[in-house]
Amino acid sequence: MSIEDKAAALAAVEKQIKDDNVCPELREGATQLVFADGSPDAEIVFIGEAPGKQEDEQGKPFVGAAGKFLNEMLAGIGLKREDVYITNIVKYRPPGNRDPEPEERDAFMPYLMKQLDIIHPKLTVFLGRHAMSVFLPELRISQVHGQPKRKNGRVYLPLFHPAAALYNGSMKETLIEDFAKIPAIIQQINQMEPTIKPTKNLKLEI
Repeated sequence: MSIEDKAAALAAVEKQIKDDNVCPELREGATQLVFADGSPDAEIVFIGEAPGKQEDEQGKPFVGAAGKFLNEMLAGIGLKREDVYITNIVKYRPPGNRDPEPEERDAFMPYLMKQLDIIHPKLTVFLGRHAMSVFLPELRISQVHGQPKRKNGRVYLPLFHPAAALYNGSMKETLIEDFAKIPAIIQQINQMEPTIKPTKNLKLEI
């Protein structure tokens, strides 16, 4: 699929969320839908949980303090926001920045899966335990952060959330170290067979 076709397909998903009136109570309390930012043809997709206040105002995910930190980490591995794709599970800001309810995450999941199917990234990175728990509920982020995992033909990388790391020095240091592994993980994925067999140095099996 060309990048133009991917962009058109993603725009159709965004329109479908609005047409389907997903989570009307969240929609009512939000300024706008916060769908995604970045390249439809990205090799790496970053998934957070839900928009915050600044994301709700600007209509883009990860644009506050956590987003600035994410931009810095991307620059540290030679990437810009335009090179990757950034989204959240829930696309409307929950009131008071509360955690989304399980049924709210469930309501948005089919649209997120469509995004992933269209982009078909080599690596999907979870920003925080909430995003990880939807895909890999059997794991604890404190034990698996920075370790790539393979499930259902996709490769996932759980990371601590940038917002949490900003206020915890040791967690910030760990997140930067984990983030720096991304280029080597992509390189290793590129070297693997299409079946993505696990290797000695990369724990791709759960």
